[in-house]
Amino acid sequence: MPLSLPTDGVNPTNPAARGTLFVVATPIGHMEDITLRAIRILKEVELIAAEDTRQTRKLMTRYEVSKPLLSYHDHNKEKRTPALIEKLKAGNSIALVTDAGTPSVSDPGHYLVRAAIRAAIPVVPIPGASALIAALSVSGLPTDSFVFVGFVPRKSSKRRDLLKRLKEEPHTLIFYESPKRLLGLMQEVINLMGDRKAVVARELTKIHEENLRGSLSKILKVLAARSALKGECTLLVGGCEGAGELDRNSLVRELKRLRLETGRPLSDVVKEVAKEYGLSRKVVYEEALKLKKEASNASNKSK
Repeated sequence: MPLSLPTDGVNPTNPAARGTLFVVATPIGHMEDITLRAIRILKEVELIAAEDTRQTRKLMTRYEVSKPLLSYHDHNKEKRTPALIEKLKAGNSIALVTDAGTPSVSDPGHYLVRAAIRAAIPVVPIPGASALIAALSVSGLPTDSFVFVGFVPRKSSKRRDLLKRLKEEPHTLIFYESPKRLLGLMQEVINLMGDRKAVVARELTKIHEENLRGSLSKILKVLAARSALKGECTLLVGGCEGAGELDRNSLVRELKRLRLETGRPLSDVVKEVAKEYGLSRKVVYEEALKLKKEASNASNKSK
């Protein structure tokens, strides 16, 4: 059995007596997307720590796994972790699973993994399904290098700050988002990064699997026309290909919004937009002048 011990000088007196924490990937949808090794490990360990015990129990029933099951999620990870570490120290091996995919990737599993490493307990990955890799593999976007963002902050200011920092990234960006907030996120990406190439991968490996490809605005229009949007969603956005400036439509829309909502002088609006989106004042001012001229021409024609 491979050991995954710390390399920072921590040497347990008897590592062989300790159990192993197995980080086991489970299906993200289709129940057959699990490895033979993963099934064997689930049957061999003394305990399974699961983010969603209801989902894991379905998997255990399907593959005839009869082992004690313990919930381990964001709301109880601090309380559960010490007891699990003690079990591992006592020689019990534990399988850590998430409700779907690979544990510790955008889920509370990393908390237990980190604690196990600090306690000099062997941590062994049992690889398998991952939504971000599955989505990337069929996206058609560059795959040689990418940035996994995961779930963006709920707070608007923090979310915008994050997106602004990512604006100049030349690599494919990968986000996780709930269907309720996906459209809002896509609109913010358009406003802050421009109308880039994108893919929305929804319900991967499930019956209603869907991959929408095209520009962000095109995909947004398709999704907005639906009465409801359901399922797990992965959003992939093409990296910055050049100047990284907003497309003109988004810039004009923002200038109009601020003028209408605040009624401030054009120079003040230009200053705010340039600062907010990290653009040069010259670029924004030129677009503002064009917008002002277009409004003036339209006004003259109507007289």
